[in-house]
Amino acid sequence: MKRPRPALARNQTEICTMSLKTLLNVMLLGSALLLGVSPHATAAKPARPEPLQGVVTQVIDGDTLRFNVSGQPAIEVRLAQIDAPELCQAWGPEARRALSDLVLNKPATLRPVSLDRQGRSIGVLTVDGINVAQQLVQDGHAWSLVGRNGRGPLVKEERMAQALDRGLHGGRAAVKPADFLRSNGPCK
Repeated sequence: MKRPRPALARNQTEICTMSLKTLLNVMLLGSALLLGVSPHATAAKPARPEPLQGVVTQVIDGDTLRFNVSGQPAIEVRLAQIDAPELCQAWGPEARRALSDLVLNKPATLRPVSLDRQGRSIGVLTVDGINVAQQLVQDGHAWSLVGRNGRGPLVKEERMAQALDRGLHGGRAAVKPADFLRSNGPCK
């Protein structure tokens, strides 16, 4: 006798999304139980970290910097939503210089978003009310990060910079950092 097949998800993305949601729920529930908190208290969205006020004390490359909140150790921050050329890559030094001109030794606000694989904080940085990542993409010093669907938060700004041949888009075939690293390995 044949068993009835369970209903299948419409596509692989839906399966991954369902699995990720299940995993996150299990992690939240486990954390709540370990901390002695009611599991129902974790049903609400986790609170966003408060924005931090500080000063950018060092620019490492075109999308990474050190941010110092008074009286605390400096935080290494990777700017959210963008990817700038590696330092050893064409336009890498120019991207770092552009970021330095925008932020170095200036008061800034950092809104932490997450952590990357290297333990750096990923965040949205504003200086004088300007979203720094957005400005870098508009000026042609970085690319918008895009998802599998080809959409990203700053794609419109990137396309405008390309159309106007700004920065790394001017006159030569720019290579995205992920492609550069695949072909050449990390900078030495």
